[in-house]
Amino acid sequence: MMRKLDQRGAAAFEFCLIAFVLFSMIFAIIDFARYALTMQSLRTLANMSARTTSISDCYVTAALNKTTPACPSDPLTLAQKQDVAPYLYNNGAAAAPTVSSTVGASAITVTASQDFSMIMPIWGTTLNAPSVTAQIPF
Repeated sequence: MMRKLDQRGAAAFEFCLIAFVLFSMIFAIIDFARYALTMQSLRTLANMSARTTSISDCYVTAALNKTTPACPSDPLTLAQKQDVAPYLYNNGAAAAPTVSSTVGASAITVTASQDFSMIMPIWGTTLNAPSVTAQIPF
């Protein structure tokens, strides 16, 4: 006659086998969602800065005179930036995004960037500096 094997602790052992994979996937989803939200907020901020630059007096005057514009580097105030992309300002001033514009030969390039760190260290530093650009031709 065969004796029944002791099954106590089998479910806990099986959970331990899959727990690492399960929690890794959950944190990966959270990480990539945060990154996607940051990129979309930076894209919105860069586009709003480009729109503000394109309707500013320095750009319009330069376009009418057919000269190269010399607009300010950051056309938005802090309050405007917080209204456009409030998610980027959740961590205080230390993690605030930077907006800059450069005048090229035929376009003004507006760049919005921010320091970003992933929750899981397995991604490395590849995604730690998201940056988005928008161009205004002249």
